[in-house]
Amino acid sequence: MTVVPKRWWWVRHAPVAGADGRLYGQLDVPCETGDGDAFRALAAGLPREAAWFVSPLRRTQQTLAAIGALRASPVPTAHIEPAFAEQHFGRWQGRSWPEMQAADPALYEAFWRNPTRTAPPGGESFLAQMRRTERAITRLSATIAETDLVCIAHAGTIRSAVALALNLTPETALALVIDNLSITRLEFVADGLLHSHGGSWRVRTVNQPGRGLADWSSARPAC
Repeated sequence: MTVVPKRWWWVRHAPVAGADGRLYGQLDVPCETGDGDAFRALAAGLPREAAWFVSPLRRTQQTLAAIGALRASPVPTAHIEPAFAEQHFGRWQGRSWPEMQAADPALYEAFWRNPTRTAPPGGESFLAQMRRTERAITRLSATIAETDLVCIAHAGTIRSAVALALNLTPETALALVIDNLSITRLEFVADGLLHSHGGSWRVRTVNQPGRGLADWSSARPAC
């Protein structure tokens, strides 16, 4: 029997308006949706039939709205998944790195000794974000009926998804570059590839520019 994988389509939200090198984390800031070429490519290349997910943050929902406005068929109502929010940077949110250092020099130094496993003051570590993201992906892979899942999310969330697929450490996962409006494609096979247990993952693409999605989508093999 042919096993149809769960196909995860991860899209990083559009750029934060006036980001200027600041760390926004879970601050609910707006994004810029003026890149028409990228949004048209995403609208044409993302699957027509899918379950759609966004984080609770406005920038993912604005990105979804911009994609939906250019699609031939309406986007179904998206599920808001709290576990797909960006890493919480506590009282460092909204600050630049020099401002963080000036405000909390001792904590800033301690953070950089182990930046993936140390939580910013009042926030969470990248490892903690990885774990909550992984739990949600595992749950949704098992419970969502649709074959395709489109998730508009954040750089840290998408790094966490790739880390789950490739069994990466937090240190290795943090080295992944995830650009705004890029696509990361992962597939989960429930019965396991090569007779593994508990299912297995395949990585199709990481950080592909959104503008190239339509060409790739039309050329991909049927599955």
